[in-house]
Amino acid sequence: MTRAQVEAALRDSERLSVKEYYFTGGEPFMNREIEGILEDTLALGPATVLTNATLLPPRRAERLAALAADSIYTLELRVSLDGVTPETNDALRGEGAFARCMEGVERLVGAGFLPIITAMRSWPEEATQSVLERFRELLSGIGYDRARVKILPPLLMGAEATRTRGYDETEHITHEMLHGYDLSQLLCTRARLVTADGVYACPILLDYPSARLASTLSEAARRSVTLSESACFTCYVSGAICSNAPPAQGGDR
Repeated sequence: MTRAQVEAALRDSERLSVKEYYFTGGEPFMNREIEGILEDTLALGPATVLTNATLLPPRRAERLAALAADSIYTLELRVSLDGVTPETNDALRGEGAFARCMEGVERLVGAGFLPIITAMRSWPEEATQSVLERFRELLSGIGYDRARVKILPPLLMGAEATRTRGYDETEHITHEMLHGYDLSQLLCTRARLVTADGVYACPILLDYPSARLASTLSEAARRSVTLSESACFTCYVSGAICSNAPPAQGGDR
């Protein structure tokens, strides 16, 4: 989206009393206007950027720190790092991604940020505690002590469905399953994804026509969401997987 398109969505969001903003992609820092977009956003509320941290040269890290310092609101960086070694991460993210990501994280930490390191669980669940410790050791090695680490459950769609498995026919949400369920755990009950092509129920379902709600945020706010896709089952089981990790706690479990 262009800065002008985001500005229009921000005006819409003000009328709806939106409290927080997230930017995702693709890779948000491929957008040449991202710094201006963040400046506009931080005039209204806290912002989070979901990034692979491979496009963060020193000048950009310094600019982000300046934007954060000039705003009364927080600027969070969520960094996708899917393994504690180049072999495990780059198998999912592409050759060289691990090294470039670590450089980006080090620059963010040097600029005063406490980035949330986000990893999709590609290992047996019982190994998660051990993997968390290895993440902390890895990040401590670049000066990021007490790192914030968030482990996400795998979404069994796209490349992951090929790598492991897809959803089976029992993995979907029924109306009965929502009786007594804390709906605040579902991102789609309180957030929307705004794109150049319309507004969707959530970022996970960007490629699903069933998740497109309207052309504008105001229109989408009047539309209800049906949890009809199998990916909704992962959110149902695991809670608000797209929310940020708590500050300086060292990890979500």
